[in-house]
Amino acid sequence: MAPLFSHTDSNAPSRPAGTTAASHLSPAFPGRAPWGTAGKLRAWQQGALDRYIEKQPRDYLAVATPGAGKTTFALTLASYLLHNHLVQQITVVAPTEHLKKQWAEAAARIGVKLDPAYSSGPLSREYHGIVVTYAGVGVNPMLHRNRTEARKTLVIMDEIHHAGDSKSWGEACAEAFEPATRRLALTGTPFRSDTNPIPFVQYEAGSDGIRKSVADYTYGYGHALADHVVRPVIFLSYSGNMRWRTKAGDELEARLGEPMTKDLIAQAWRTALAPQGEWIPNVLSAADRRLTEVRKAIPDAGGLVIATDQNVARAYAKILRELTGEKPTLVLSDEAEASKRISDYAAGDSRWMVAVRMVSEGVDVPRLAVGVYATSISTPLFFAQAVGRFVRARKRGETASVFLPTIPMLLGFANEMEVQRDHVLDRPKKEGEGLFDEEDRLLAEAEKANDGPDTAGGEEFSYEALGSDAVFDRVLYNAMEFGMQAHPGSEEEEDYLGIPGLLEPDQVQMLLQKRQHRQIQRSKAKPAEEADLIELPAEQRPVVTHQELRELRKELNALVAAWHHRTSQPHGTVHNELRRQCGGPLTAQATANQLKARIAKIREWATAS
Repeated sequence: MAPLFSHTDSNAPSRPAGTTAASHLSPAFPGRAPWGTAGKLRAWQQGALDRYIEKQPRDYLAVATPGAGKTTFALTLASYLLHNHLVQQITVVAPTEHLKKQWAEAAARIGVKLDPAYSSGPLSREYHGIVVTYAGVGVNPMLHRNRTEARKTLVIMDEIHHAGDSKSWGEACAEAFEPATRRLALTGTPFRSDTNPIPFVQYEAGSDGIRKSVADYTYGYGHALADHVVRPVIFLSYSGNMRWRTKAGDELEARLGEPMTKDLIAQAWRTALAPQGEWIPNVLSAADRRLTEVRKAIPDAGGLVIATDQNVARAYAKILRELTGEKPTLVLSDEAEASKRISDYAAGDSRWMVAVRMVSEGVDVPRLAVGVYATSISTPLFFAQAVGRFVRARKRGETASVFLPTIPMLLGFANEMEVQRDHVLDRPKKEGEGLFDEEDRLLAEAEKANDGPDTAGGEEFSYEALGSDAVFDRVLYNAMEFGMQAHPGSEEEEDYLGIPGLLEPDQVQMLLQKRQHRQIQRSKAKPAEEADLIELPAEQRPVVTHQELRELRKELNALVAAWHHRTSQPHGTVHNELRRQCGGPLTAQATANQLKARIAKIREWATAS
């Protein structure tokens, strides 16, 4: 096999001969023209193209943050190579079926015809090439090797980190495309959570002996943000008290964000995401209010909920329909019908789409501005790709908002948005890293078969969610944190949900600082007898042990469960009525006196009926 990323074609021209159709297109596909860029390439795209033309490499790895316009760069380069007869055909390899269609549509706009339905046999002469998936190459690598050998071929590998998803896929890509005249690798996230080498990527050892991937051109999120190419992202984190029962019958309770073992984090996280609890409905309600605010400035702004599996996706869609009165778009798999639903949603102006995790990277909807990270996937790769769905700027000043649970790992990812990562080989695994690695592997295998539910595949994750509530925790922006804890629907929460949808990055930070200052002043001015537990200074809070509070919550929850069995009223409805009559915050933040008052009230109901 010839060495990768090393050979140079000395017979190629140093500059493009003439002007191609690609030079007149928007720098982003499909069908979007971000602020100030229509009619010319963005600076990074021109820079990457100039470097390629100067070096004329056989292999080229371009790393550009999601939303920066990798497709435009690739198609401009493809048009140049075809125009100068350096290649005769094109093969694009994409991660999903939906992206195959998007690539073909984007290429058609510059007169490059790609067949997204190709399976085998001769290709119609009206096409310049084909679009296939990594899985498709894995099924029949020799078919694609024969095509690649037959004519001078440019192979474009989109999101090439997917070529490392399985050993067979990587080997198939290496076998199929080794004879290619030119290879262009694209990715927004050139790293993986494992140490599987990515085909056609060069690795170099550092001074510590650890090998890292090396890109030929890099355009990170920080640079894109400074250039107004992508939106700034506001992360809104929600904590809350979680209760669940283990397989052994033990009832456990924990608060999101508090120090605990990785097993407890995993179970508390899943409890928060359970649709029958209060955490998800409260967070979806907050996200919908945020979307309403954003749509004042961006009328067609949309929201995306990323769910773990089909069952919870359907449940989330039902909750959203009850909240908004509008049926959300539900995308459950990477099939033709799902692709059409995504396209219809992208072209419309409806509010919400709910998608299972496997399509998050294939969802390319520029109007998405609000997201809910309602999945338990814990890898930085998936998190970066998920957030990438919301950062595609169409107009200067647009902001993106992503809601997520207060999980330390996720908060860390959010704070490292501007950190450029490379794929690292030979690295030791840190304690607590890869919290769900084995589970994610099993889920990925299940998804490839039927996109089934999140069963986790192991008894260690068996549990029953008993209840959850939500508390606004903090806002993360530009690696800084703002805000104090506040209850859903409170004035403090609304301060942050009501941030305008069109702001410059520095205006976002200034406004967050002002909102935080106002929240602190408001909390100080409130009389202690009117304050909720989380608002009181520590010295003014009643001296009650954690065990005493836990026993009071347990007693209250048992009485609520008994009332539910007696009246069939949902647990959440009973808790809300107790709060309405007795006052105070959610159970997790209630003082001992507030809990005792609710216990007395529900006992009063029982004796009166």
